Amino acid sequence: MTDIPRSALLLGLAGVIPFAWGALTTLNPALGQQAMGIIGARFIGPYIQLYYGAIILAFMSGVLWGFATKAEGQAAATAYSLSVLPALWAFFMTGGGPVAASINLVAGYLALLLLDWQFWRTGLAPPWWLKLRVLLTTLVVLCLLTGIL
Repeated sequence: MTDIPRSALLLGLAGVIPFAWGALTTLNPALGQQAMGIIGARFIGPYIQLYYGAIILAFMSGVLWGFATKAEGQAAATAYSLSVLPALWAFFMTGGGPVAASINLVAGYLALLLLDWQFWRTGLAPPWWLKLRVLLTTLVVLCLLTGIL
């Protein structure tokens, strides 16, 4: 992990906090009830994970779009097309209740990791990118699984 820029690693890990908080308030109902009285139901349990998870998938579309700007010709067209998929997935697949939405977000994050690999493999993403994305995706998926199991 030492080749990942410190700021990217720290900000990436900070981005996991809402997922971890959602997992913690799901696994500890007493904490969830207490937090609900203070900050509201939208910011606990699977609800924060689903809302924030959809936002981050859309954000990651923007990141991939930025990587696509390094490509040219048909490779650029392919990269731009692939970059919008996470946002579209989040938009179309996060309804249907918290369990179905959590399952779909897990699938979306795993598919995003494949896109990250593709952008990294073709040299559009930085050399350290895949290490960071594997770490963050693992943490996010583990947190989201608390809303499924």
